[in-house]
Amino acid sequence: MLTIYGVYRSRASRNIWLAHELGLPFKQVPVIQHYRLPDAKAAGAPLNTRSPEFMKVNPNGHIPSIDDDGLVLHESLAINLYLAKKHGGPLAPANVAEDGEMGMWALWAATEVETHALNILYHRSGNPAVSREMADAAVEALKAPFAVLDAALAKTGFLVGGRFTVADINVAEIMRYAQAEPALFEAAPRVKAWLAACQARPAFKKMMDARNKEPA
Repeated sequence: MLTIYGVYRSRASRNIWLAHELGLPFKQVPVIQHYRLPDAKAAGAPLNTRSPEFMKVNPNGHIPSIDDDGLVLHESLAINLYLAKKHGGPLAPANVAEDGEMGMWALWAATEVETHALNILYHRSGNPAVSREMADAAVEALKAPFAVLDAALAKTGFLVGGRFTVADINVAEIMRYAQAEPALFEAAPRVKAWLAACQARPAFKKMMDARNKEPA
């Protein structure tokens, strides 16, 4: 049995979406981020990323983690690449070249997009740690990656192999943060259409429905 540690309002959403796409049964252990709690170490505090119980699973103190029949893995993007390859099918790489491309896109999204996209999201949601200047700088920084992605999607409408794969899930869940800045998507129409198609999938909607029901 696959166990996914993490709440829906975390990067665990990526793993849950993939599990739904693959039809995998899984157990979710709702570990919350410690910084969302007034005192993560208080008696009676919910299971969180600083709880000794969870730190035994992931000593880094981050979510998500998985336990797949005894194999414990961390890092959401790597977890998805592993699960896709293990279970095969159209979401998985068909050959070593596609495997390389899927890894490339995961790292690209994590290094070129995620921090900037989160700064936009945090600012637009009123997080005082991110100023307007930081958010504006993030928008500027994302214009080039959006253009790169838009050009890549011009070939087949997907990232790898001309079909929807785990690469699309990994990148789409990072691009989702940038939806707080619609102008970026208006300037990259293929990205806008691709993300809409990804988010129209039943597995994504199932994950988001559960996420929206979870306390903010």
